[in-house]
Amino acid sequence: MFTGIIQAVGRVAALQPRGGDLRLRVVAGDLDLAAVALGDSIATNGVCLTVTELGRDGYWADVSRESVACSTLGSLRVGDAVNLELALTPTTRLGGHLVSGHVDGVGEIVAREADARSVRLRVRAPDDLARYVATKGSICVDGISLTVNAVDGAEFELNIVPHTLAGTTLADVRPGRQVNLEVDLVARHLERLLLGERAALPLTGGMTAEWLAAQGLAARH
Repeated sequence: MFTGIIQAVGRVAALQPRGGDLRLRVVAGDLDLAAVALGDSIATNGVCLTVTELGRDGYWADVSRESVACSTLGSLRVGDAVNLELALTPTTRLGGHLVSGHVDGVGEIVAREADARSVRLRVRAPDDLARYVATKGSICVDGISLTVNAVDGAEFELNIVPHTLAGTTLADVRPGRQVNLEVDLVARHLERLLLGERAALPLTGGMTAEWLAAQGLAARH
């Protein structure tokens, strides 16, 4: 588990495709690796990766086929900057929100504009994730815990304060950039819990209003 509070910005040092998945080496920048051991987790642009080799200045990790498919890690290039966070401990301050490091999908930056000393970003989420994004709710973008300012369909707005701009990769994002999204854990599990015993039934094509109505779960007015 993580908090979404970025501790350092690293750089991709090597990428080794391995028949559908890949090995990734990251130079960890200012991230303190003193207490990191083999098998520990490091969130890399929001993706929980297991350290398989450890060096003085960075680490190697395997990126599974599933992670390649669900995140932007497969499109990284050597030299790209990545947000880094060590796994939380029982004494870690929970300054952001609970983040699992299990990316739900890839969004796209569609607009960027100055807002006083901050930057306002507009992000388009995949349609199947839009229902989990709520105004003033939490969302994790490339590993960063952020508050949703406004929602319009599948698009949502974020206000990025100067401190976050200075300490993460968001300083350089522009429209067209793809970003990893992890929705709020509570929203994801609450939807499943609301199904009750119906959760055991096959769900093909995603959860739609029609499917909910067929299961007797349509909204009552």
